[in-house]
Amino acid sequence: MESVGERIKIWFRFIPREGWFPQDTEGLWATKFGDDTALVRNIPFLQDGVSEGDVVRYQTDADGRHWAVGRVSTVGNCTIRVVPIPTGPLGRSPHAVHERLSAFGLGGEVFREDFPMVAFTAPADADFAGIKALLHQGQEEGWWHYEVGCGTDAWWNA
Repeated sequence: MESVGERIKIWFRFIPREGWFPQDTEGLWATKFGDDTALVRNIPFLQDGVSEGDVVRYQTDADGRHWAVGRVSTVGNCTIRVVPIPTGPLGRSPHAVHERLSAFGLGGEVFREDFPMVAFTAPADADFAGIKALLHQGQEEGWWHYEVGCGTDAWWNA
């Protein structure tokens, strides 16, 4: 039996996007928060609408797998995904992406070596306007493509 505070994996189902990865699920590490809730502990690469630090509700299936059924609360963090353009000035380097965004102190994870997408958590108190300006500049100058997987009102209004 799992106890509060125990690390578990929460699975999310979604419809695969055309031209994107064929997966229709993503597992995120979480800390059990209550009987059917957990605190998300890593950055989603594929799932939209959830960010590191959010609390989600889940149901456990007959095989013991925990499936997310909705977000309960958020701390205001945002999820940003950045893919360096191989022919651009950063090449395929996730390290170069991290360096460009290092001034903002963002934590990030790399998807895989053959697809160096970097997923970042932008904390609720981050300089959203500055991050957005740099992301836009990088896209305009051919460094990367980016998307916001989970944005808050503060993000969109910055």
